[in-house]
Amino acid sequence: MKSKTDLARLKSDANNVKPTLEHPEADVKHIVRGMVRKGLKPLPAKASISLRVDQDVLEWFKAQGAGYQTRINTVLRAFRDASV
Repeated sequence: MKSKTDLARLKSDANNVKPTLEHPEADVKHIVRGMVRKGLKPLPAKASISLRVDQDVLEWFKAQGAGYQTRINTVLRAFRDASV
């Protein structure tokens, strides 16, 4: 039985894959993060809070790019660990 797959089209589209509203998890960063976490201890559960910080501090974290909330969490964790 001969395959009906259009291999030429698949190869040409391989580098043009973009996340869609229907499949946002197709983002490469999401996939890579899952691969990097494999074999590590589970991440602790997150709690949603409301936190008031100075505007300039928040702007500085946001200026560093995406993931500013994770960086704030990392700074707070480092402070906690240094205080022990």
